[in-house]
Amino acid sequence: MIKVVLIGTGNVAMQLFHTWRSSAEVEVIQVAGRSPEKLRSFHSFTSIASINQVNPDADIYILAVSDDAVREVAIQLPVHDKLILHTAGNLPLDVFNKGQRSGVFYPLQTFSSSRPANFSEIPICIESMHKSDLEQIRRLGLTLSEKVVEVFSDQRRYLHLAAVFANNFTNHLLKISQDILVEKELDFELLRPLIRETTSKVEELSPGEAQTGPARRSDTGTMDKHIDLLENELHKDIYRLISKSIQINYGNKL
Repeated sequence: MIKVVLIGTGNVAMQLFHTWRSSAEVEVIQVAGRSPEKLRSFHSFTSIASINQVNPDADIYILAVSDDAVREVAIQLPVHDKLILHTAGNLPLDVFNKGQRSGVFYPLQTFSSSRPANFSEIPICIESMHKSDLEQIRRLGLTLSEKVVEVFSDQRRYLHLAAVFANNFTNHLLKISQDILVEKELDFELLRPLIRETTSKVEELSPGEAQTGPARRSDTGTMDKHIDLLENELHKDIYRLISKSIQINYGNKL
């Protein structure tokens, strides 16, 4: 049994906690954080504490906090010679003090409080300051997912960058689509089959093979009409820039 203390009360900590609650291999012996209000949601299931009062008897301490808080929180922990992991995609391993046993435990997924995560399908990217700790981190990852991959800091920052394009930017474009339809009293549900096909298509094809649309065809007449329809100048710029990127990518004339 791996004893874990989770530090943080956000979406990542919540999803890890509720998944490990039913695990026979991991026991979350405590959740620690700065917000008493958020900690109360864990109180019925495990011990809770402030960051400087964490249980010193865990095997692993997981910092599921904001990127900016990782170094500060790690320094505050009153534990010695224990393995401390952060869950950030964009933070290097050396954010920790060299004297600390430390590593990375990065689940490559977007998490929302209202939607349970299926960790069995989520890659867990791991890294360790000391090779001797890597196997323990791998064992912890395998309690969640069969896909546990060692990814070094200089690689992981590019992985995180690619994830922002794939998820955050894509979701924002969907929000713009929704705003356009709502403004014209059209139902966003009309787009859901298209969205599902867009995401399912790349299960079989590469994104390059799956690309369609007026920019892919260099249909400048349609693109000009679309830009005329847009009332938000920023949306016009986004449309032009993405269309230009598609055209350049496929060698079309601009």
